[in-house]
Amino acid sequence: MESFDYLTEEDTAIETLGSPKIDSPVQCITIQGQEIGQFPCRNFVTEDDRVVIDNSQKYFLECFEKGKSPLSFEKAGPRQKIYFDPNKIKCAIVTAGGLCPGLNDVIRSIVLELYYIYGVDNVIGIPYGYQGFIPQYGHPVIDLTPERVSYIHERGGTILASSRGQYKTEEIVDALQQLNINILFTIGGDGTLRGAQQIYREIEKRGLITSIIGIPKTIDNDISWVEKSFGYETAVEDAAKVLRSAHVEAVGAPNGIGMVKLMGRYSGFIAASAALASREVNFVLIPESDFDLEGPGGLLIALEKRLEKRGHAVIVVAEGAGQRYLSDLPQTKDPSGNIKLKDIGTYLAERIHRHFNEMNREINLKYIDPSYIIRSQPANSNDSIFCGFLGQHAAHAGMAGKTNMLISLWNNEYIHVPIRAAVARRKQVDLVGDMWMSVLESTGQPLLKNNP
Repeated sequence: MESFDYLTEEDTAIETLGSPKIDSPVQCITIQGQEIGQFPCRNFVTEDDRVVIDNSQKYFLECFEKGKSPLSFEKAGPRQKIYFDPNKIKCAIVTAGGLCPGLNDVIRSIVLELYYIYGVDNVIGIPYGYQGFIPQYGHPVIDLTPERVSYIHERGGTILASSRGQYKTEEIVDALQQLNINILFTIGGDGTLRGAQQIYREIEKRGLITSIIGIPKTIDNDISWVEKSFGYETAVEDAAKVLRSAHVEAVGAPNGIGMVKLMGRYSGFIAASAALASREVNFVLIPESDFDLEGPGGLLIALEKRLEKRGHAVIVVAEGAGQRYLSDLPQTKDPSGNIKLKDIGTYLAERIHRHFNEMNREINLKYIDPSYIIRSQPANSNDSIFCGFLGQHAAHAGMAGKTNMLISLWNNEYIHVPIRAAVARRKQVDLVGDMWMSVLESTGQPLLKNNP
């Protein structure tokens, strides 16, 4: 069990714009002008409704022994009193960073929840990520009406488009002021959330009444305090199909090797999960687990043994794995300031070819990189449902005056997480946890280290 000693109650506290005093319209819904009655009281959530960080008996015993109360997150959901008057507010949605299945589903959910449940009919989209706020680029805003978003969940990508880049927070907040935005919904990963936190600080500095609500988007599933991110299930499902194709290619030729590079800059969740889903992978290489190439315990000798025994092999490598082998290449950064990873896939393919050529042994290696195909797919059914809940809870939080927070799923409950807590650490595969142990059992791969 992970230790949470570094967390305090302050780390889980959610900031608000003020005391909510307006009766929520969620109490009474109308469809086509006809009242259909009251929601049951259980639909309302109070500030006392909490979700414990760890619901294991061991954690409760540890807290008891230390004389501390278990840490918990604020539960997401509609409040009986809201902060904003639905008739007088304007909301904006922005998507930033790389593409991911489900982006359109989240946009659609937010718009429909605001319009049909809260009666908010003034929602705009900011095109091309945070760049869309900057006047010099001249991107016009997009009116997001129920009609505009009705069928967007059937398409991959985002109707708002996206971008990477570092832009002046002051200019972004200037634009929010000029547009009279009361709630900004930011859909993005670690960099987008850090940007949202900076926007919040500038808003607070100016004394503005604008709520910042994040919806975590990371296909790598690597944001802390987010049990799973939307698009992850779709990515794993599609990645598993690619691995099965790689297996077909491998068994279809003498000494066949199918190698697939998947997303995962610093966390190998997709590679590990896709391997478990396909059950046809022999080696899984992820950023969290260092591996040797040469030597008796290295990958190349292990691959030799696999081919001798079975005549084929399937390798899946996360994009961030084995970067130490490429350390002599020049380091570059993307427009957002993130270090660009070197291509471990092509390096491994070349290195494997060279190794077997030196042995004068023929291999048939097929290298597949489906990353851009996977991330641009529409969400599958489970992800689409999940995106719907995330969008609904984001709307509830924004209308209640919550700010500088994101919506997350934790212990099977939807919760509010402060952005500062989510970006403080990166979630990674636990090398002694159930997932990685299952990967090692499923693949049968050795530790791939000369001195374990």
